[in-house]
Amino acid sequence: MIATQSIPTLASFVQDGWVTPVNGLVDIPSAIDGRIVARASSDGVDFSAAVRFSREVGGPALRALTFHERADRLKALAAFLSERKEQLYTLSADTGATRRDNFFDIDGGIGTLFAYASRGRRELPAERFVIDGDTEALSRGGTFMGLHVLTPLNGVAVHINAFNFPCWGMLEKLAPTILAGVPVITKPATATAYVAEALVRLIVEADVLPKGALQLVCGSAGDLLDHLGGQDVVSFTGSADTSDRLRNHPVIGRNAVRFIAERDSLNAAVLGPDATPGTPEFELFVKEVVREMTVKTGQKCTAIRRVVVPRPLEASVVDAIGAQLDKVAVGDPRRDDVRMGPLASLTQRAAVREAVADLLAEAEIVAGDPLHATPVGGDMAAGAFMAPVLLACAEPLRARRVHTIEPFGPVATVMPYDTPEEAVAIVARGEGSLVASVFTHDDAIADALVFGLAPFHGRVLIVDRDCAKESTGHGSPLPGLVHGGPGRAGGGEEMGGLRGVFHYMQRTALQGSPARLASLTRKWMKGAPAPVAAVHPFRRDYEALSVGDTVETDSRKITIADIEHFADFTGDAFYAHMDEAAAQANPFFPGRVAHGYLILSFAAGLFVDPAPGPLLANYGLDNLRFLKPVSPGEAIKVRLTVKEKRPARKPDYGEVRWDVEVFNQDGETVARYDLLTMSARRGTTSSAAAA
Repeated sequence: MIATQSIPTLASFVQDGWVTPVNGLVDIPSAIDGRIVARASSDGVDFSAAVRFSREVGGPALRALTFHERADRLKALAAFLSERKEQLYTLSADTGATRRDNFFDIDGGIGTLFAYASRGRRELPAERFVIDGDTEALSRGGTFMGLHVLTPLNGVAVHINAFNFPCWGMLEKLAPTILAGVPVITKPATATAYVAEALVRLIVEADVLPKGALQLVCGSAGDLLDHLGGQDVVSFTGSADTSDRLRNHPVIGRNAVRFIAERDSLNAAVLGPDATPGTPEFELFVKEVVREMTVKTGQKCTAIRRVVVPRPLEASVVDAIGAQLDKVAVGDPRRDDVRMGPLASLTQRAAVREAVADLLAEAEIVAGDPLHATPVGGDMAAGAFMAPVLLACAEPLRARRVHTIEPFGPVATVMPYDTPEEAVAIVARGEGSLVASVFTHDDAIADALVFGLAPFHGRVLIVDRDCAKESTGHGSPLPGLVHGGPGRAGGGEEMGGLRGVFHYMQRTALQGSPARLASLTRKWMKGAPAPVAAVHPFRRDYEALSVGDTVETDSRKITIADIEHFADFTGDAFYAHMDEAAAQANPFFPGRVAHGYLILSFAAGLFVDPAPGPLLANYGLDNLRFLKPVSPGEAIKVRLTVKEKRPARKPDYGEVRWDVEVFNQDGETVARYDLLTMSARRGTTSSAAAA
């Protein structure tokens, strides 16, 4: 009785409060020894009310913040969790994860928060919307234009996560969603929900997210999906079978609920025929296969399941992998001398053994035994321990099960090929995967394999001696790259930098006058009002500048002497500037013309205010185009317009983007570009001269 009372009951966090269930409790066993470590149920959760709370409280609070403010919240949360992660490490041992496994789960999840906080500050505006792409001219006279904007959906994101990464799985979805301005209801897999619940308790304690931004459901999802509509998103990670059931839920189809799936897949690693024993690529290949079979006990959606090798190298590969697997210490993941812990549960082990038994119809075991292991500090009967198992399929193009059955554990199958084209055909039999790896140092082989595999994968890793030292590995999704894949892998594209954010936003085409669109987007565009400033804009601090403020310069004639001096001074004696006959023979020039960079330099001389002032620095230019050559004797002048403003990371200056248009004496545009500067904020001073 005492032991029963000591078992924690997991609570759900909904409507800004913790709901502890009484009925329908499900026991959650430890993967190490089978003892009950927690109980879970969603009894007492009003799913309809939870969805309303997200929409009516969480959504408006998040949308009231700019991208930069949301990014700052993510950064603060990441810092808070970093200081308290050890308690998550301690809890996670009962999931079967070693400390090395938990580094990917816990530190990887926190790192994703940091990554999205940085991208939000660096790549998104200090606004509540994003301009997507360039403006589109819709009329001949330029008075009617169009552009696309992205705005947050006015719904809720339901995140349904897998058991294998209770921290990273939650945080890699949460980061881009919160940055987009959409509230989250997260539903972890029950098998490891005690870690997810502890993580959410820390997030609530941090108190940096607005009320309603995050809700947690432990246990069954109940009728949650019944309350979703066209402004909502379901993002699922897990098995293909569960994904199909969710995708085919009548509400998902009827209400056009956005559905993102990242599902199990039979990922492959392909060894190039040049990577023979003794080469760095062969050794790297063996090491990576063994690592992917054993990290998280092979319970990763990105793990290598199919080991595709040149037929003449098959025996060498099997021997090398088998030798390394023999050295893997299986046992209690809390021990320092253990490399691989148990599977998540006895049920999971039984499922993996059943999958291996099915594969034996087309393959044979060449290393390991799925039924026997000698766990260090563990018991086979009580814990879900299993030795890593390597199989071999002699004729993979004639086989079916090895391409459709995924043993979600420490299991992989070696498959021989005769040509690179055959290797691609073997991998493609998996009908779409999250990731494939190619190990080769041969350019032609890499070309054939990579572009053959790309249509079937969300990510392709190319490993050779040149990048191996810094490579993050086959099974490591990164915040800046797509995590997802076509076909069997679900078709989703999580993370991927801002792609992951934009999943939770609506793209809308706006059409109107340049003046109206500039006013709405706070971004000047050609045709919008450009009032000439009474004071040179470089003399005005960041707050005093307005989008559209313009200065028009005097003109300057360009002479042969200018061109020749510039050529002598810079060393740029390209014939179009120095040889009249050769320049006339060029179809782009009427004769000798001014250097493009001479035009830029003279333009700067026309608009730069040389005295120290609020403009601190010129830090670059974008979108430079030379549109018409300038011949000796012609004159140029400049129109400089404030195009866009955005606050910088530091409070003492802001970033200003200027539209620079250079004209000749006939009013024709000869060059155009965006100038990027830093301007002091009000109340700060600097003696820096404008660059």
